[in-house]
Amino acid sequence: MIRPCNFRVNQETLENNFFQTKSIQLENDFILNQAIIEFDSLVEKMKVSGINVLVYQDDFKHDTPDSIFPNNWVTFHKDQKIAIYPMFAENRRLERSENVIVFLEENNVKINEVIDYSEAEKNNFFLEGTGSMVLDRINKKTYCSISERTSENLIEEFCSDFNYMPIIFNSFHTVDSKRQKIYHTNVMMCVGKKYAVICLDSIDNKNERNKVIQSLEDDNKEIIIISEDQLNSFAGNMIELIVNKNSFLIMSQIAYNSLNKNQIERLSKYSKIISSSVDTIEKCGGGSVRCMIAEIFN
Repeated sequence: MIRPCNFRVNQETLENNFFQTKSIQLENDFILNQAIIEFDSLVEKMKVSGINVLVYQDDFKHDTPDSIFPNNWVTFHKDQKIAIYPMFAENRRLERSENVIVFLEENNVKINEVIDYSEAEKNNFFLEGTGSMVLDRINKKTYCSISERTSENLIEEFCSDFNYMPIIFNSFHTVDSKRQKIYHTNVMMCVGKKYAVICLDSIDNKNERNKVIQSLEDDNKEIIIISEDQLNSFAGNMIELIVNKNSFLIMSQIAYNSLNKNQIERLSKYSKIISSSVDTIEKCGGGSVRCMIAEIFN
């Protein structure tokens, strides 16, 4: 996780991230201070639960308002491989940092191979890590909703390199009475070991929706459906972490508060839920807890 030093509303991502609040009447210093408080509180809750969290303090080398979301530029995989990704917003490309990689290696994260897709930016092709792709690492499937930030040809390339099966579809949400593409797959679904949280109403095409359902059912996932209102409360932006065979489901407080009793009971069968307020980060950054975590497999 990357502790921010420049966090604020990123003007370069507003055009297709409709989860960002565009007219925030707050000073940037206040936004940053609140984001740091929210970040530190989330990290502390995870650590108290026994989750090992490596926190890298961002610096002022570059102006990187979204550095708090590292999962978009790097992913970690078994066999000590990592992947580096092409980013839609030019100022987000500055988040890719050799210093972060060195920091991780100094903390005993072994990296033997780096697969770098970032050259694709020159041709306006993008794939923003586990924002663009929701990975089922057990069944080697990647669920991908196509958008300006998620290019189908790069999905195919990733799947070839890492031996994943692509499940590709389109998802939408209603913004000002219009159906707009969802910018990142991970805001409309989360795939855990034994369950999936998903807003099926966001997949407008019936055949595509049925394809996703069938794939999840084939892997014996319990499908927990959320509404579009819950999606807008970041209830799709959760992440399951498994530590010493214990399952934790990490989500924001707003996401948790949007869930009904039945949904919470069904999730709690499989995972201990950890929720934490990241209200400022959600409103200004348009991303939530899942986006803040780049999980490591060593």
